[in-house]
Amino acid sequence: MKIAGIIPARYASTRFPGKPLIDIGGKSMIQRVYGQSMQSALLSDVIVATDDERIAEHVRSFGGNVCMTSAEHPSGTDRCREVVTNMSLDAGAVINIQGDEPFINPRQIDMLCECFSDERTQIATLVKEITDEQVLFSPNSPKVILDKDGFALYFSREAIPHIRGKEKKDWLSAHNFYQHIGIYGYRREVLLDITQIPPSSLEQAESLEQLRWLENGYRIKTSVTSLDTLAIDTPEDLEKISELYDL
Repeated sequence: MKIAGIIPARYASTRFPGKPLIDIGGKSMIQRVYGQSMQSALLSDVIVATDDERIAEHVRSFGGNVCMTSAEHPSGTDRCREVVTNMSLDAGAVINIQGDEPFINPRQIDMLCECFSDERTQIATLVKEITDEQVLFSPNSPKVILDKDGFALYFSREAIPHIRGKEKKDWLSAHNFYQHIGIYGYRREVLLDITQIPPSSLEQAESLEQLRWLENGYRIKTSVTSLDTLAIDTPEDLEKISELYDL
């Protein structure tokens, strides 16, 4: 089965306008994401999905594939759907690659692709074991609980499951907790379906898009990664990542 990688990239970021075009050590962020994605061993295509001609022109300048999409999409998932529809991609599944992770490890992309060898997989995502108490109790780090086959049972901004009868400082030693890493893969027909479903009550309660899919009966396969992901959401994040990679 062919699997395509799509990188949603919009110019009008609230916290960091023009983010895809910022310079990171001599290359733009979108060029770095594209280059890392091209190193995946399992993707058949890599395409940038954007609503801005400045980004599209830049992608073309370094030889990348680009598809212009609507500026009205509420999420990257919806932008991926338009690419699949407009370009008639010959792919059985799509990986939605975050456009603000310039050093994404290609192995993480391949781990998502490998999830689709299981015929039960409709949607795939990554999780990472939590070893830091601050991450466990932070509402900004969504958590997930899994069934015995690695499919997601529920996502929450709270620490789940609740460990009854133990102090919170002892929870990490009593149970394996998992943090959700927000990169997704979808079977083609599932992507077309889930973007037509209205927001659900659980999604609105937790502000987590993936709960809409679970609430409507879709199965989300997870793969456990030990690799870190570093996203750039603000100019301060850019400074930190530049220091970390000595750029």
